[in-house]
Order: sequence, then structure tokens, then C-alpha cells
Amino acid sequence: MFENHRVFETEIAGRKFTVETGKMCGLSNGSCMARYGDTQVLCNATMSAKPREGVDFFPLSVDFEEKLYSVGRIPGSFLRREGRPTEKAVLASRVVDRPMRPLFPKDMRNDVSVVMTVMSTDPDCSPEITGMIGASIAVAISDIPWNGPIAGVSVGLVDGELVINPTAAQREKSDLSLTVAGTEKKVVMIEAGAKEVDNETMLKAIMAGHAEVKKIVGFINQIVAEIGREKIPFESQEVPHEMFERVMALAIDKMKVAMDTDDKRVRDAALLPIYDEVHAALDEVYPEQTEKLDECLYKLQKQIVRRWLLDDGKRVDGRAIDEIRPLDAEVGLLARVHGSGMFTRGQTQVLTVATLAMTSDAQLLDGIDDEETKRYMHHYNFPSYSVGETKPSRGPGRREIGHGALAERALLPVIPSVDEFPYTIRLVSEVLSSNGSTSQGSVCGSTLALMDAGVPIKAPVAGISCGLITEGERWMTMVDIQGVEDFFGDMDFKVAGTKKGITAIQMDIKIDGLTYDIIEEALDKCYKARVHIIDDVMLKAIPEVRDHLSPYAPKMLTVKIDVDKISDVIGKGGKVIQKICAECDVKIDVEEDGRVFVSGLSLENAERAVTIIKTIVTEPEIGSMFYGKVTRILPIGAKVEIAPGKEGLVHISRLENHRVEKTEDVVSVGDIIPVMVIKIGEKGIDLSRKDAIAALNNKKNNG
Repeated sequence: MFENHRVFETEIAGRKFTVETGKMCGLSNGSCMARYGDTQVLCNATMSAKPREGVDFFPLSVDFEEKLYSVGRIPGSFLRREGRPTEKAVLASRVVDRPMRPLFPKDMRNDVSVVMTVMSTDPDCSPEITGMIGASIAVAISDIPWNGPIAGVSVGLVDGELVINPTAAQREKSDLSLTVAGTEKKVVMIEAGAKEVDNETMLKAIMAGHAEVKKIVGFINQIVAEIGREKIPFESQEVPHEMFERVMALAIDKMKVAMDTDDKRVRDAALLPIYDEVHAALDEVYPEQTEKLDECLYKLQKQIVRRWLLDDGKRVDGRAIDEIRPLDAEVGLLARVHGSGMFTRGQTQVLTVATLAMTSDAQLLDGIDDEETKRYMHHYNFPSYSVGETKPSRGPGRREIGHGALAERALLPVIPSVDEFPYTIRLVSEVLSSNGSTSQGSVCGSTLALMDAGVPIKAPVAGISCGLITEGERWMTMVDIQGVEDFFGDMDFKVAGTKKGITAIQMDIKIDGLTYDIIEEALDKCYKARVHIIDDVMLKAIPEVRDHLSPYAPKMLTVKIDVDKISDVIGKGGKVIQKICAECDVKIDVEEDGRVFVSGLSLENAERAVTIIKTIVTEPEIGSMFYGKVTRILPIGAKVEIAPGKEGLVHISRLENHRVEKTEDVVSVGDIIPVMVIKIGEKGIDLSRKDAIAALNNKKNNG
């Protein structure tokens, strides 16, 4: 029945990799089941028969679909089925999209869909890497025009040694999480998170990853040679050469003048009449191709920018090739938030706000990996007003999710552990104005916000992007690219890190790949730029982390108790812990390992709650001090609850330093009073208010 069924095998990083074709999904243009260890990803590629009308871009969609059955789980949603893609699925889609897209014909307008469905998950074998290789195979063996194949691997740094496709255990110990994708000759995509890894080590890791990629591409080429289909001819949508020449003759001189400015608003305003003039002159000449005139004008802008850079060493805004735009940093802009920082680079401006909360406010995750919660979150918003447009807000798209994840990855290595700083941390970056490199502006703004919030980060992190222009064997890089250099250039190489090393990389390219020389130069330029940003801009705004939290931030205390005592702290039906929360006006989280987190706006109340918890789990000692609640008034004194279920008697003679006639003359039911344990006997605990007051006064007087 399955006469075209074929199985191909190879080895990647010492583990078997299998590709199965010709058995499933017979109506796709290209399909395969990729298996790496016990990870299985079904990969399909399809293409529309005709080009999409009215578009001036290549309509490619890449989807990475996580199925919870792949890890033997039922979705936690109300519907008990997978809904919209998780953030990790979106990020995986982007990681596969970025190396594949540049290798499709730029003038193709047929819709192409690439879908990776994760059907079985082995923690030691990455579904993302398996899916990327499988997607490449599906397109390569199909009849869809494509200049691939590509392949990808992950690279870790474990105990100082580079490891290809590290296992789950190795990833836990790794100082590097690098994904490298490429062809046989060049690197096409780099995505990395790292614990302050230096440039030299990062370059070695990229080269090691690419060496393995070359082997996998060779394996894919063997499959293509055996079963690959002939590529379908497509209708080229390139603008006619004669039309472009006429547009250039009309507009090039005026366009050069319009584009020679550092102000995006001025440039856009100056270009509008040029567009109108070209349409007025040529709409009747090309009545059925008027939309092509706009493509010609776009192409002309691209040509001008690239010629200026390559031939004249001139940038649109007049900067030197490695000159950074004017910079500014500011903190403490919002009165009642926990921390805020604004970073401005030219016309790009990002405001980041930090919020601190209980550990129980960590984000719950429902994905195919082992990560169930996330304590540190970074969200990125890109409103239409940031680029002077009027589009309504529809929530975060793939771009917003990707940029937020990049900034999150960049800051993660410097975020203190929960033991060092027992808070959930959320950062929100609001792009106020955009003219290139907003994601790296978010990194800088986030560092400022964290420092303003009093979060004890290990070191400040800054981000910068490096661009590229190529022509044959000629190439040049430029630091801190603005919008037009990103649009018309060949690369957006984003690098974030501390002065010590790299914490995150994301590389987008529009060409068939990069050489090692280009990568090395980009890393070097980005390092020099971020050191300048940290020392000369960010630390000038806030030299060190604030030594206090905002008065509006919760005050968090941690206490460790014996696991066997957890039930005592919680109480039957939660009565004990609820009572502590109500009386002290705090929130309490109890972890399974015995860690108890107490938070409240009042530090005094939080400390009182901690004291109560300690009293519950330990027997009081003579001399111990407590703040207790008066529960009963007796002729001989007052009953005081020092912890739920634990009471003691303050004898009337120990209420004050002087004789007291009636207990109610000094205390009332409900009062919170300081007490000291003076005796523990069979009849109970004896407490003293006057001794506690004396001890407190003595402590105060002695500093």
C-alpha cells in the first residue's frame, strides 16, 4: 500500500536521527516524520497553486504546534484542548522561520505553509531542533522552489566544554543555550541565551555548531538526491527593469535629498510628494501595474541607502559607520510603580516598568517541557503610535512575543535567585517611539527599571544591534542600525550582555548566510558599544541598585520550617494561616520544601507574621520575645495568644512596673502587646509585659 515509503537514518551528536517519508500526509507538497531519540515531529510543507494577489512580500507561514499528548498530559484549560500557541511555540516557529525564509525566492508570491506538529517528546532531544531539520527536509524534497536545505543544532557549554545538542541534564548545568542554523557554506541564523559568555567562546560555539550543521545538510542532500521532486516554476513578481529605470530617472535626485536626514518624520514627509509625482507621471503609462510603482520606489530607496553605505561610507542620518545615536537614560519616572526606567537612542524610546509580587504570582505554564512556572517575566508592547500610525491594538503578535522573550533572555542571567530575592518579577516594556532596535532598547530600559526597583541584579545589561550590507564579496557592518538600515540592509544582529560577556543573541538576515569573519566583527563592535552604553549612559542615570524597595512594593520575608510542621502552619482547612494573614495583613505562601514566604506592605506586620510562624513550629524558650494578642481579661491578669493555639498568662503583677489594680486598666481584649516568656511549666507559659517593654527600651537605647 505504501510503495513510496522510505526510511533514512543518520547520527547527530551520538544519537540516532530517523526520517520517514511516503507513508503519511500524501497530499502535502512535502512531508516527513522526523525522529530524534523518542522525539517525533510530523513536518509538512504546502504551497498555493497561484500567487496571492495584491501583496508585495513573500507570504510564508511557519507554525510549531505543541501537542500535550506528546508528553502524556491533558491540557489544563477549561476546554481540555490545545488553544492558541504558547509563547514557547511561537518562539520555536520564529526560530525555524528565520533561517528558512531568506532561501526562498524573494519575488515569489505564492503562499507557503510549513507546519511542525510535535507528536512525541523526549526531554533529551529538542523538539525545536528536530522540527527545524524535519521542516527543512519537507521543503527540500517537495516541489516548492527553495534554495535550501538548512539544518540546525543547539550548543551548550557544560563545565567549560562545548556540547552539541545537550541532554536535559546537561542543559541544567550549561552556561550557554545556543541555536545555530545554516547551509553547507554559511551560518543563516543564531539565537542564544548565555551566562556572560565572552566573544571568543561564543564564536567557537557558533563554529562548532555549524560544523555539525554541515554534516546534517549533507545527509538531507542525500535524501533529496533519492526522492526529491522537481521544483515548480513560479511566476516572478520582480518589477520590470524598464519601469524601474523610468522611476529612477524621475525620482532619484529628489529622493536622495529627502532621505538625507536623521529625523524619520521629516524623511517620511519629504517622500510623500515624490510618490505622488511618480504616480501622476506614470499611472497612465502602467495602468494595470500602478502598485508596481510603489515597489520601484521602495527598491530605489534601498539602492540609495546601500550605495551610500558601500561606496561612500555614508549613513542616512550622517553618523560615522560605528557611531551610536544620541543616548539618554532616566529612572523613577512613575510615582507609584515599583520601579521604572526609560532608555532613549535617537528616535527609539522605551519605557520599562518593574513590578514585584509574591512567589505565588509566578506564571503557570502548560507546555510540552518540564517548566511549570516562571518567576521572572518580560512583556513587550509595540503600540501603533510608536511609529506614528493609527492601527487599533489587538494584543501581542509574534513580533511582540519574540522581542519580549529576547529581552527576558538577556536579563535572566543577572536576576537574583528566589533565595536571594524572594519575589516574582514582571517587566513590561512600552515602546514609546520606534526607529530601529526597540528590542535592545527594552534590554537597557529593563536594567534601569530593575535597578530603580531595588532588585539586586548581578550586573547591568545593555543591548545593541549591528547591521550589514553585502554586494558580491564586498561587505561592511555598522553599529546601532536605525529603521531604514534595518529595512534595506542584510542583517539585524542583536547582542545583549554585561561588560563581562554575552547574555543573549538574536540574528535576522535577508541573504543566504554569514561568514565567520562577519560574525566575529559584529560581536566585537557590539561589545564595544554596550560597554559605552553601560558606563557612559546607564550608570550615569543610576550608579548602583537602590538599597531600598518602593514604599508601594510588598516587603518580603522568608523563613524555613521543618516539612513535618507545614500542616501546623496551615491548620485544618487553612484556618491557622488564614488567621495569621488577617491579623497581620500579609500574604503567605508555603512551599513543599518548607520555605515560607511572607509579604506585606508593612515590614513590621511581615516580621510579626514570621514570629508567629516560628512560634508555631518551635517551642518557646525562656527569654523569647513575642507580639501577642490579648484574648481574655482575668482578675489575675490577661491571657495572650503568642501564636495560633499557643497562649500564655501575663500576671497582673507583670503588666507594668507599678502596681496595677485592674487588668483592664492596662490592656483590653484584642490588643497587640509585647511579651517575654519568663517560665514554661506544666500549667502553661508565663509571660511578662513589663520585662518585654524593658528589653525593647534597652535595645532602643543601646542602638
